Amino acid sequence: MNLVELFIYPIKSCGKIALNQGEVTLKGLDWDREFMWVDESGQFVTQRTYPQLAKIRVQQLGELIELSVENQNIKSFQLQPTLTGISKPVQVWRDTTIAVDQGDEVADWLKNALKQDNQPNLRLVRQSPDFIRPVDPNYAVNINNQVSFADGYPCLLTNTASLAELNRKLTETYPISSQEIPMNRFRPNLVIDTDQPFIEDQWKTILIGEVYFDLVKPCSRCIVTTTDQNSGERNPLTEPLKTLATFRQQPRGVMFGVNIIPRNTGTIQVGDVLEVVETT
Repeated sequence: MNLVELFIYPIKSCGKIALNQGEVTLKGLDWDREFMWVDESGQFVTQRTYPQLAKIRVQQLGELIELSVENQNIKSFQLQPTLTGISKPVQVWRDTTIAVDQGDEVADWLKNALKQDNQPNLRLVRQSPDFIRPVDPNYAVNINNQVSFADGYPCLLTNTASLAELNRKLTETYPISSQEIPMNRFRPNLVIDTDQPFIEDQWKTILIGEVYFDLVKPCSRCIVTTTDQNSGERNPLTEPLKTLATFRQQPRGVMFGVNIIPRNTGTIQVGDVLEVVETT
């Protein structure tokens, strides 16, 4: 079993950046979900309510972050990330923490990019290094576990065989359609190549590259999985969530992939072998 894809999402709910090698910190891959959009009350905003965020492409250019929208006459925007702006309280699910506002220019750019005059005034904020956001204590391995602006855990792992099994079942339901669901619908950080669907359900601790990871909770999926990550359009049949629910419904939700917590910092890279250290 090998690590075949590695992704970060510097801005929560916006486009991914594919990596060949990544640095794992205690709160996840470096730069992953370092930023997010919030409304005027400081409440986090995602593709759940604004699927058009999927169209925002993100690229790192040295110390700059470039934002763009494909197939639209919108000029790209280069953001100089700052930790010296106005600090403000923000809400991510049940967590309240402090973030740093990234200024008016990027907020105005987003409003133009989404082409929604009636949308709330969204602001881009960066996680403050002075305020640690802890992992849910019900799933934390130790009291030092922390997380970025990800939903709740430092990293998300999926496996290729699970996606293949989902697409097989979709083909049974929609035999005329040959369009497969891509892995980007599930917005993972680490993708493992295996021949056993959902084999990660049986793992407790794994080693990839230099980093040990604890597998703490299956990932409950939401309407974001029905959003085309290129166009921002929702699937009118709520697929693949509808089909996934027929065989992956569990008490805590419809599960695909697993949330993982790094035990240590270090480097991982595409091609690394995955070693199962402990099973459940």
